Amino acid sequence: MEILSDRQRQILDFISRYIADHDRPPTNREIGHAMGIASTGHVDYHLTVLSKKGYIEREANTSRGLKLTTVAEPHPRRRVYHVPVVGLIAAGSPIEAISDPSDAVELGDDFAAEDAYALRVRGKSMIEDLIDDGDLVVVQPAQTAQNGEVVVALLNSGGSEHGEVTLKRYYRERDHIRLQPANQTMQPIIVRPEDVQVQGKVIALIRRI
Repeated sequence: MEILSDRQRQILDFISRYIADHDRPPTNREIGHAMGIASTGHVDYHLTVLSKKGYIEREANTSRGLKLTTVAEPHPRRRVYHVPVVGLIAAGSPIEAISDPSDAVELGDDFAAEDAYALRVRGKSMIEDLIDDGDLVVVQPAQTAQNGEVVVALLNSGGSEHGEVTLKRYYRERDHIRLQPANQTMQPIIVRPEDVQVQGKVIALIRRI
């Protein structure tokens, strides 16, 4: 590990504190303001040195393109997300999602992201993917999906005026969308592309044992 000057150590400490407080890295201007450095070019010089010494990584053409390396932060802070449980989702026939603002889970950044939400599963149509009745699925909002991904799909052709949601594997085939259950006893849902909207992808599964 290469030795840092006092100024470089101060800048590195500020970057670490800023990321901890704001969940994003500071800009060169913010670093300069905190360090009493008027020139952003002077700040850039110190950041270049920190990068060459292996303490940070820099992304070009990005104002907040700084990342601490394991040299600077051997035990990176794990972020914890407050993930709301926004209702129920059918792993069988579609049912409406129901919001309950008081229901939420705390998850680390290995299992969730900034805008993730969770849904409670009802039914066993995804049982062969190990998604069972009563489980929680963590969902990353998305409007598109790749074939084979487990998605939350909004069906506009259902009986509800607001549409209905279901949990299935997504397949786009010729002139239709196939929403495939993971249960050999159940049939897929076949819909026209205009009658279905992807609302999110399942990124984690939570089960009480």
